[in-house]
Amino acid sequence: MKRDLKTDLVAKARELGFDLCRIARPDAAPQTAERLAAWLSAGYAGDMDYMEETRTRRAAPRALWPEVRSVVMLGLNYGPEDDALATLGQRDRGNISVYARHRDYHDLIKGRLKLLGSWLASQAPDSELKVFVDTAPVMEKPMAQAAGLGWQGKHTNLVSREAGSWLFLGALFTNLDLSPDEAETDHCGACRACLDACPTNAFPQPYRLDARRCISYLTIENKGHIPLEFREAIGNRIYGCDDCLAACPWNKFAQVSREAKLQARADLVAPKIGDLLRLDDAGFRALFSGSPVKRIGRARFLRNVLIAAGNSSDDALQPQIEALIDDVSPLVRAMAVWALGRVAPWRLADLRAQQQAESDPDVLAEWARADAPIEMIQ
Repeated sequence: MKRDLKTDLVAKARELGFDLCRIARPDAAPQTAERLAAWLSAGYAGDMDYMEETRTRRAAPRALWPEVRSVVMLGLNYGPEDDALATLGQRDRGNISVYARHRDYHDLIKGRLKLLGSWLASQAPDSELKVFVDTAPVMEKPMAQAAGLGWQGKHTNLVSREAGSWLFLGALFTNLDLSPDEAETDHCGACRACLDACPTNAFPQPYRLDARRCISYLTIENKGHIPLEFREAIGNRIYGCDDCLAACPWNKFAQVSREAKLQARADLVAPKIGDLLRLDDAGFRALFSGSPVKRIGRARFLRNVLIAAGNSSDDALQPQIEALIDDVSPLVRAMAVWALGRVAPWRLADLRAQQQAESDPDVLAEWARADAPIEMIQ
């Protein structure tokens, strides 16, 4: 009966739009706690304090829910239709990570997980279950490897033989005793394409990511100023980074996502930097309604866009950048000073009134840098 239930469960998951569905025992990845502890001790989490705060619950599924007996891991392919990195060469455009060019996957996957959970509960009325998508303290990637969906590559992301590096994950915990699948083995071999592709050298060693150097962390999780040493390397990446994912040779087996709701929105594939610089709060919320980009807010987003503007070498952006010198957000003002110093440094001398009126120390630091020789500004 349990085998039949599992077979039906996999079929139902496929019917609901999931591309992969496999099962692991909750204790199938015992090395997770040790690896997490080492990563946190090295300081690689940056300002993501929640990683330490939820450390115990992340260590193992039973630490989160003692009654769990099976972990159902689901995968949803979000493979892009075109080259994920094509926009990087268009300096007047912003590059948004593939996963954020469409509807927020958290909402999509969680909704379908709930449907799958409801179906499972109808088949086994005495069962209990919980569903998780990314934001919960679940180590999805080690559990996905234990279930056989793929393996954690040298870039620390999951690599699937069916979907390459383009795979969203979800988890369903249940107290049902379902037969587990075989774990996937590592197929990276001697390849280091993902490591060499990183613009900021965020991998101190294979299978280890220093989030403090990662463009995805810097442009999304990081709430403050982006360190000067990384700004030029960011290029025109205004939300996230796909370089290590796109470099993986296993992507040759990846397919374009069959999910219509994960097809890229045309206005988010290569938005004009000049247009983005004009966004007020209402405009930002309207443009990114239903998108994961919305969660970082206008100030952090414009911080990223201003870095892209500064890297563009396009002095036609001067008016839009200059208009943000007196923005309400010090995060925006600081990057406006930096960006203007890159594309139109001669204009800074005419804006000393704004400098004199400034009180935020980080913004003043950018003005001080702007007064330095041009090679220090860059």
